[in-house]
Amino acid sequence: MRILIIGGTRFIGVYLTRLLLEAGHEVVLFNRGNRPVSLNGLGQIIGDRTDPIQLKAKLASENFDVVFDNNGRELTDTQPLAEIFQNRVKHFVYMSSAGVYLKSDQLPHVEGDTVDPKSRHKGKHETEAYLQQLGIPFTSIRPTYIYGPKNYNELESWFFDRIVRDRPLPIPGNGAHITQLGHVQDLAQAMVKILGNEKAINQIYNISGDRYVTFDGLARACAVAAGKSPDSLKIVHYDPKKFDFGKRKPFPMRVQHFFASVNKAMTELNWQPEYDLISGLQDSLETDYLVNAKDKAEVDFSVDEEILKAV
Repeated sequence: MRILIIGGTRFIGVYLTRLLLEAGHEVVLFNRGNRPVSLNGLGQIIGDRTDPIQLKAKLASENFDVVFDNNGRELTDTQPLAEIFQNRVKHFVYMSSAGVYLKSDQLPHVEGDTVDPKSRHKGKHETEAYLQQLGIPFTSIRPTYIYGPKNYNELESWFFDRIVRDRPLPIPGNGAHITQLGHVQDLAQAMVKILGNEKAINQIYNISGDRYVTFDGLARACAVAAGKSPDSLKIVHYDPKKFDFGKRKPFPMRVQHFFASVNKAMTELNWQPEYDLISGLQDSLETDYLVNAKDKAEVDFSVDEEILKAV
């Protein structure tokens, strides 16, 4: 197949591109060209997806079997792209987010649950609705928290920063909030499984790890991955409502129960996560965090100190 990936040089796109090339597909990236493309056989079209006129000029004459839109956040990001390839692609795969779900007393979230109209991810749900209305053969993916090597979001690194330096971990609430992480390699594998799968047309899939973990449990898992005793951790709980952090982010995850069932993806895509939490965290630590000397980098712990002093 000839496949177009919007983005492709950061995190998810890197893993997806590699897997598609290994499977023998012709892969073309569309991006601004700010990062080098180093894989043999990989094509690239330089352009700005935020400019609909430029997008059409660059892509209208191109033919693809599949389009992966990995970085569209708002409907205005994806609408011009979908209109270009309407009636011209076998599959349009859109990266959404489990963040679209409305907070609920009944968990895990399943596909079809009510979405939150005030969510900061509402643009992704609006895009899903638009793709369905447009009639383009689409599949939408809703990950929870994605982690792994090359992660540019502070997630596992937040825990590693403190654990490798033997610092306390300020964790909001009582540490018992349940959440869910999925390794980026497993996410990319699921995306590849979508190709050629008729069951996946016009469907939405939650993609993540198949186990859930508490905030404190995640801290202990990170300690194990780092070769430290989980009993040696100094976890400090605090009430985030008693602080005014402004735009500062004291903790990398939403302070609520947040996890989703991946049973539909496992059944219909014949997909199984390869990484459990410990092995996935070890992969991130050993092949990214330590290799890039993040354990020796300067880290701003001023928010931590504010919390610890108050507690």
